[in-house]
Amino acid sequence: MKTVSFPSGSTVPVLGQGTWNMGEESARKNDEIRALQLGLDLGMTLIDTAEMYGEGGAEEVVGAAIAGRRDEVYLVSKVYPHNASFEGTQAACERSLRRLKVDAIDLYLLHWQGHYSLDETIAGFEALKMAGKIKSYGVSNFDLESMQDAVGCGAVATDQVLYNLCKRGVEFDLLPWCRQQGMPLMAYSPLESHGREQAALLDNPGLRAVADAYGVTPAQIALAWVLHQGGVIAIPKATDPAHVRANRAAADIKLSPLDLAALDLAFPPPRRARVLDMR
Repeated sequence: MKTVSFPSGSTVPVLGQGTWNMGEESARKNDEIRALQLGLDLGMTLIDTAEMYGEGGAEEVVGAAIAGRRDEVYLVSKVYPHNASFEGTQAACERSLRRLKVDAIDLYLLHWQGHYSLDETIAGFEALKMAGKIKSYGVSNFDLESMQDAVGCGAVATDQVLYNLCKRGVEFDLLPWCRQQGMPLMAYSPLESHGREQAALLDNPGLRAVADAYGVTPAQIALAWVLHQGGVIAIPKATDPAHVRANRAAADIKLSPLDLAALDLAFPPPRRARVLDMR
């Protein structure tokens, strides 16, 4: 699988695994654990989670899934904005570490910008890094202006944003800027996440035509398109084994210039700056 590197030098696959909505129902926990383990077996070794997901439940699922396999995993978690004071980041990180059953988180993100200053939050991240609790840090749901402020405060490693064929606004300014900085962008909800929006994506005739030509699903082409973008890591969530395998197979699809042109026609790229999309 194609890889991308963070500014720290850590190299990860361009296709990881998301965990939003995991850890919310005990009856689904074993299926969620097995899905993440299958993803690891297939090489999707970056796992993204957050203290917000299931109010810590997703981190507990991840902790169970990676037990005995910590060395294989690049682990990403996120702190709530209301916990992002200097002291709050320390306490929140400790809680996440306990739920994940690990000694350190590879990449710790501010989930979105809240009322605490970036200076204070990043000072907290730096303290966690010095203590060996996290290895690097970054942000999520930051537009270009906020990212420029963030890198002025510290060694920000990434920005995790909503990015897919329907939500291409970051291509106008944020994604080119991140590439210039040598900083990968993390794309959450690469297949959309809400029913109506996902249907608008996957039922698009242009996308279906490309999928039919390859004999694959529209979802696989939509994911392959995200993975085609330079300097982007996609983190789709899957709890069904067939879905996990389909996501992994999408990483092997090589889209041609004609395919990309057809998808641009179906989902036009931005021609001006847009307000950052968020789910």
